[in-house]
Amino acid sequence: MTTTLGSDWQAWQESWDRQQEWYLPDREERFRVMLDMVEALVGPEPRVLDLACGTGSITARLLERFPKAVSTGVDLDPALLTIAEGTFAGDDRVSFVTADLKDPEWVSLLPYESYDAVLTATALHWLHSEPLAVLYGQVAGVVREGGVFMNADHMVDETTPLINAADRAQRHARMETAKAAGVLDWASWWALAAADPVLAGPTARRFEIYGEHADGDTPSASWHAGALRAAGFGEAREVWRSPSDALVLAVR
Repeated sequence: MTTTLGSDWQAWQESWDRQQEWYLPDREERFRVMLDMVEALVGPEPRVLDLACGTGSITARLLERFPKAVSTGVDLDPALLTIAEGTFAGDDRVSFVTADLKDPEWVSLLPYESYDAVLTATALHWLHSEPLAVLYGQVAGVVREGGVFMNADHMVDETTPLINAADRAQRHARMETAKAAGVLDWASWWALAAADPVLAGPTARRFEIYGEHADGDTPSASWHAGALRAAGFGEAREVWRSPSDALVLAVR
């Protein structure tokens, strides 16, 4: 891969996808189930909030499957938002908001008062459980009655330590094999972005905001479901899982 991708936004999207798939080989499967549930519960023309949107991975798949959907992406990461905004420039179905989800006023920045679906994936583990529960309460106020929230993330069941250890060992062995074949990991991808003339500035600002990586929590799917019900959702449960990750769906 060249180190000067510049403003080739599709190339950056594909690069990000490959890096994420190194960690999450079933990434597309969780997106598929997420969109299946969107269609089943709110229909094929949803207004969606892509929460902690990153490069807009969910939005891209949403619009490919549902061309009449509308998406608002919200994130704080300057580099990933630069890629997202470049990718969807000129598409009036998509808008982006720069906001910190830890800021209690972030909801006031959204262009719509309510959404049919709020979707997020592999992002909210950046938050500890207490602020995540607060965020779930804010999300409940954004989802319309009958609408849905879905979070796909690391949700390990701590009651099965032998299974968890075996899965972790197998995943790490496969990851090392792929890395030896040239797959970029998290640090290598960000080094590529930092060396790029277009993304260097946004990447520097990103590390000023976040540091190297998350220090949040990864509670179980049952914790997430309980927190969502406590936040005001009528139903919440796991609808997909791998040995280490899960997709929790809540209906308002």
